[in-house]
Amino acid sequence: MIIESSAPTRVDLAGGTIDIWPLYLFHPGAVTVNFAISLYARCRIETRTDERIILESRDRGVKVETSVANREQLADDRQLELVSKLVHFFKPQIGFNLTTDSESPAGAGLGGSSALAIACIGALNRMVGERYERRKFIIIAANIETTVIRVPAGFQDYYGAFYGSANCIHFRPDGIEREALDVNGGELERRITICYTGEPRLSGINNWEMFKSHIDGNSTIINLFEDIRDSARDVRQALAAGDWRQVSETMRAAYPKRKGLAPNITTPRMEMLVEKALRHGAEAAKVCGAGGGGCIAFLCAEERKEDVERALAEEDGVKILRWKFASEGLTVRES
Repeated sequence: MIIESSAPTRVDLAGGTIDIWPLYLFHPGAVTVNFAISLYARCRIETRTDERIILESRDRGVKVETSVANREQLADDRQLELVSKLVHFFKPQIGFNLTTDSESPAGAGLGGSSALAIACIGALNRMVGERYERRKFIIIAANIETTVIRVPAGFQDYYGAFYGSANCIHFRPDGIEREALDVNGGELERRITICYTGEPRLSGINNWEMFKSHIDGNSTIINLFEDIRDSARDVRQALAAGDWRQVSETMRAAYPKRKGLAPNITTPRMEMLVEKALRHGAEAAKVCGAGGGGCIAFLCAEERKEDVERALAEEDGVKILRWKFASEGLTVRES
């Protein structure tokens, strides 16, 4: 049996970090806005006739081997920790090869690890006979990834990976709800440039600093979270109305507020890239994920996307990512 699954990564336009439990409970009306892109995390499972379990990451060049009898060892593996913990959770009774691949650069801030978790859960769940309903995939992914990064995980990335398309995720005391946004994917492709800065980042570090400051009652941080919530609401409304001028203005106003959350959200290199992009036709910038490196998304003026990309590509180490709007989320195929 061969099972193949894929899940898209995402670009977060507004509301990041407020998606971490329990921070959103302190900000009624908290939302995040993101859209899925065609840089996929993929998982392939091929069952074996023996009891060997072989896990391999193609993009990282790492392989882990064990057996069904010794699968408990996977709980402590550190080489492919996320995949190993997921396999340990599903406790398969047969041998198999599991291979993963990710099209997103390492540490890009595009939710690559969350997309990988969703893709692996989809494939593993199929292999063990659909043990869990699909509605449980997101909570399984968030809980297991939290044990890997060892700090609270945000929820928004899993929704982009699971559903694809454009999303507004509402965080309420009675649960989290995903609202599908009717957004012109072609317009997003024409207006938004994503560049990888060449500096990978670790989201857990930045998020944990903000989390601690908020829980400790830092009034400045709490007020900034209020501003982030309001900006996300405004971006949602503007996108739903197709008002790109308002999207641009809101993103531009939100940029310095996000910088205020932690001193290392942006690096000197990132600031240089933002300034250069703004000089060449970008209207607003959004650091992807928790920042400190990774990717930056730029909203470009009409017909200026190529100008922005040319200017950014002049810098050593910068990579302009090629992507399409991903209208579909997790897919699982079996043969």
